[in-house]
Amino acid sequence: MKNLKKLITKYKIDGYIIPKNDEYFNEYVVPSNDRLKFVSNFSGSAGFAVILKNRNYLFVDGRYTTQARNQSGKKFKVFTIPDKFPRDVIKTNKKITLGFDPKLHREKQLKFLFNIRNVKLLSIKENLVDKIWSSRTKNLTKPFFEISTKDAGAGSVEKISKVKNILLKNKIDYLLVTAPENVAWVLNIRGHDSSFSPIPNARLLINNKGEVILFANPKKISKIKKIKTFFYNEKSIENILNGISKKKIWLDSLSCSIFYKNILNEKNKIIEKVDPIHFFKSIKNNTEIKNMKKIHISDGLALTKFLFWLKKNFKKKRITEISAQKKLENFRKMNSSYKFPSFDTISGTGPNSSIIHYRASAKTNRFLKKGELYLVDSGGQYSFGTTDVTRTISLDNKSNYVKEIYTCVLKGHIAVSNYKIKKKTTGSEVDLNARKFLKKKKLDYPHGTGHGVGYFLNVHEGPQSLSKNSKVNLKNGMILSNEPGYYKDGSFGIRIENLVYIQKNKFKELTVVPIDKDLIIKRILNKDEIKWINNYHNIVKRSLFKFMNQREKKELINFCSPI
Repeated sequence: MKNLKKLITKYKIDGYIIPKNDEYFNEYVVPSNDRLKFVSNFSGSAGFAVILKNRNYLFVDGRYTTQARNQSGKKFKVFTIPDKFPRDVIKTNKKITLGFDPKLHREKQLKFLFNIRNVKLLSIKENLVDKIWSSRTKNLTKPFFEISTKDAGAGSVEKISKVKNILLKNKIDYLLVTAPENVAWVLNIRGHDSSFSPIPNARLLINNKGEVILFANPKKISKIKKIKTFFYNEKSIENILNGISKKKIWLDSLSCSIFYKNILNEKNKIIEKVDPIHFFKSIKNNTEIKNMKKIHISDGLALTKFLFWLKKNFKKKRITEISAQKKLENFRKMNSSYKFPSFDTISGTGPNSSIIHYRASAKTNRFLKKGELYLVDSGGQYSFGTTDVTRTISLDNKSNYVKEIYTCVLKGHIAVSNYKIKKKTTGSEVDLNARKFLKKKKLDYPHGTGHGVGYFLNVHEGPQSLSKNSKVNLKNGMILSNEPGYYKDGSFGIRIENLVYIQKNKFKELTVVPIDKDLIIKRILNKDEIKWINNYHNIVKRSLFKFMNQREKKELINFCSPI
């Protein structure tokens, strides 16, 4: 930190902004690009720091407040967005200058966060954290790989044609694709450039004739043979963009940095809005839905066997959060199509389960104890599918208060699953419906009810979501999570999460894993809710039964028996 503050003085600025993201704006940043963790020790997936000469601020959302305070220690003052923004914290009567790396920030977001009286923002091409990070490791370069048209459900030629048509319709010359997941979708390729997602760090320039230029590391395209594109080294993108003039260019407001916008803005007319590929990608075709159903049976089998093991052994074996997490991973590894986790597994018991995005470490690792709750939120990347599921498990918990809240969370979960989607239904309407049972008790949860999910891509995928501010219309073919919860700080956490897809304007279940009946208070449920639970458990039993041995079949029947 001292060396960074020396650079702040050397560059004649008053502070420096450090975001979590890398230059590709990936959700999960590889360790060698995690500048925020290097500076603050905070390992969550979202947030940013403001380093001033005599103060350090760390801003995170409600999922990470407790974690950020624990990890950053006394060196940082932690604030939760949207309760506090930089404008609420950085108040000064004299003019100050904050430096930033233009490749790591989007213009609208930066202006929104730092539109502060007496604060000037200064673009600095050299990254100041990189200059002091002498121990930084280099990433291994792994080549991209292709997905066949058969497994993708549509070929890259067809997908490029969709993009070309929307450019022609809007009278636009070029689309600059800066989100790696959109590159992956258009070209039917995947890569190894993120910790939990098979994304390829690359960019595309597509014109209204359907011609495509791919910008990537040459070593990464050695195994790509079928794709018809012009290719340039990723370092050449600046020169190519500089050569474009008097054109209408569509930039993605979600992933185009200030650096690239400034290059193109000098000689062209810029249209800055969400990349249309986000919307194309959000509607899964029949092949993608079929494969996601198939992979959820494999994933459900692994997690259900894990739950059998956990319920049977937590009283007689010394199981920790970390050993439980490893055991679940081993169950998933039994399937040959399993690749790696789709995010850092959340394995928390007792008070740790109240930390929404908790990550067990040697320092925090707790034993699973009788009388507590255990929350496990995990997922997998499989050859052709992505999963994400949460179960809250009773470790012989006898608290009526806990069971009452759990049942309210379950009622919210069922309300989402049963929601009738209309032509203009948005995620915010569904989110409101999920919270109503908790709100009757003046309780709530500080995260969205659901997020979009990719097809062997990002586990968190836009533009669709079930959240308070989501105005995106829900459409057939979209995949989302359904995960209401409740968290009592320092005591316990509850979350029930399934993945669902939309078909014929209804939510259909993808996840097939039993819901813990030991925490349900039946009298709080109405007839339709009881019917939903029993029907769901019938689906689980029917989906998994034939893949189990005789002992496991008996356990499955018990876990899925009617309430």
